[in-house]
Amino acid sequence: MDHVLNIADHYIFTPYVYPTWWPEDEALRQIISLWVVTSLGAELIYLGFGALSFYYVFDHKLMKHPQFIKNQVRKEIQLGIVSIFWMSFPTIALFFCEVRGYSKLYDKISWQEVFQSIAGFLFFTDMCIYWIHRCMHHKSVYKHLHKQHHIFKIPTPFASHAFHPLDGFLQSLPYHIYPFIFPLHKVVYLSLFVFVNIWTISIHDGDYRIPGPLIYLINGAAHHVDHHLHFNYNYGQYFTLWDRLGGSYRHPSALLGKGPHDHVRKLLAEAAQMK
Repeated sequence: MDHVLNIADHYIFTPYVYPTWWPEDEALRQIISLWVVTSLGAELIYLGFGALSFYYVFDHKLMKHPQFIKNQVRKEIQLGIVSIFWMSFPTIALFFCEVRGYSKLYDKISWQEVFQSIAGFLFFTDMCIYWIHRCMHHKSVYKHLHKQHHIFKIPTPFASHAFHPLDGFLQSLPYHIYPFIFPLHKVVYLSLFVFVNIWTISIHDGDYRIPGPLIYLINGAAHHVDHHLHFNYNYGQYFTLWDRLGGSYRHPSALLGKGPHDHVRKLLAEAAQMK
């Protein structure tokens, strides 16, 4: 985050926001700046890409599904905005440690290391999120944290960040602790931070199409909607690997002709016959 902070300082904070006597590397100033950049950036990614997905990808016929609740989109957005606001506080503590040089983030580019670190990042975070997510479904935890997200049985892209703040932060934690354990290029880390937010939106977008053989590898929206509907399946973030190893894999109902779209089409056909 130091690159983002330097750009924000150069173009916005130093000339227009902070008094000239306040050093850019002073701890309190960095914490305030990181909170502004993190919370504003995350909200913009959520609302911006969420809106694009909702209007150009999400099938609005799904809103006719009987499990699509009243005023659902408004409730998703309200919960998502509030969650991101509160999640930003513990997140900036980790970003602050990165800016202060406590992580293994580096600047020198090596394409071989970049590709290896991306693969390592995806594998590590997918593994960790699987187990964190699965723990969130334990009966002693679920009702206090994760249940807020599962009220949306037929999610829209705006459900992507509609979590209890602690739930959301715990599931994001693997992204942030990775560069404290393994080397990672700074720009790659920022790119992956944006990517994981967009990916989270995409698995809630109602587009259940997955190219051919990737059905068995990628945990897409078709897999994830079954998680919302059937609760104890498809906990993974990107891949199906850990669901298969953990015995929680379920082949997507939408690809078997038994998904939400099929249910809506059946209801619409029945309504047409009654007219």
